Amino acid sequence: MNWRIPLFKIYWDDDCVREINEVITSGMNWAVGSKVNEFEEAIREYVGTRYAIAFNSGTSALHALLLAYKIGPGDEVIVPSFTFIATANATLFVGAKPVFADIEGETLGLDPKSVNEKITEKTRAIITVHYGGCPSRVRELREIANDHKILLIEDAAEAFGARVEDLKVGTFGDSSIFSFCQNKVITTGEGGAAVTNDERVYSKLKLIRSHGRPYDEKYFSSAYPDDYIELGYNFRLSNILAALGLAQIKKIDKIIEMRREKASSLTARLLKIKYVIPPNCPPSYFHVYQLYTIRVPRDLRDALMKHLGERGIMSKIYFNPVHLTTFYREKFGFKGGELPITEKVSQEVLSLPIYPTMTNDDISYITQNVGEFFGS
Repeated sequence: MNWRIPLFKIYWDDDCVREINEVITSGMNWAVGSKVNEFEEAIREYVGTRYAIAFNSGTSALHALLLAYKIGPGDEVIVPSFTFIATANATLFVGAKPVFADIEGETLGLDPKSVNEKITEKTRAIITVHYGGCPSRVRELREIANDHKILLIEDAAEAFGARVEDLKVGTFGDSSIFSFCQNKVITTGEGGAAVTNDERVYSKLKLIRSHGRPYDEKYFSSAYPDDYIELGYNFRLSNILAALGLAQIKKIDKIIEMRREKASSLTARLLKIKYVIPPNCPPSYFHVYQLYTIRVPRDLRDALMKHLGERGIMSKIYFNPVHLTTFYREKFGFKGGELPITEKVSQEVLSLPIYPTMTNDDISYITQNVGEFFGS
């Protein structure tokens, strides 16, 4: 459908074209090259960790992290169900069991109380998701992980640049991942990264990323045969996409500020409409608004979505609960009712368009049509 206002638009400029053109016109090193190293260094410096390693997706980065920590059969990993399905699937990729904990209603991230109740002697890790660009209760979860001597992994796929006070997400966990898929705050089209302060984990991730080769950067430039020292995957980010990421991350603060300005304008207008609850983070939290998700009465949500669609405004439900998808119902026997807050919230949420180049006219058109639906 040709939306009048799509859910997102990718922010790009001449720098993006210039960076990619430089790699393409070099006539070599399109797969592995210096732009990957530069992008990783930029991520590491921006987030504030010792190491960063680029991947071809956030899903691959999370999968690789679980492998690096040797999480596998017999282990349990606590995850939210209110997330993109990859958060839970990564646990299954390594043969471990995802254990779903409930969320809380302010950040829409894991509820520390629910997490505590799910911990058993088999629990190896907690994966917390920073929903839509708002940090979860990550400090409380860090304390729980420390108390039980288990790992805390941040799935910050939607929250690059978000922070709690002065600390960026990605620095609270033992390790963390980001996504640079096309609808994220900055994008390489497809792509992701893992960050960590653990040198052993970093070294392991490098092997996992590229077939278990210890010297991957020399693969296409050396005439000598390579050795393979363990089982690995093809999870590399190409040099072309890393160049795009470099152009994007150089203006990350500008992009985030533009998103926050649009979100502020949307919120100011939507607060005047009865039945609409705009997104709201705790005061010390810095939201980057990868998603702009409102909550409305469950019996009106789908009708509102239809109303907006008929007027050319795209909206989308992020997320339906993972544990109630067909696959997880059939595999684990979920019936519904297991996670009451998750299930309630998922029936109320609707993500509205947000992107850096959204105009005041776009914002007026969206909010006017939401108001029209509710009779405001």
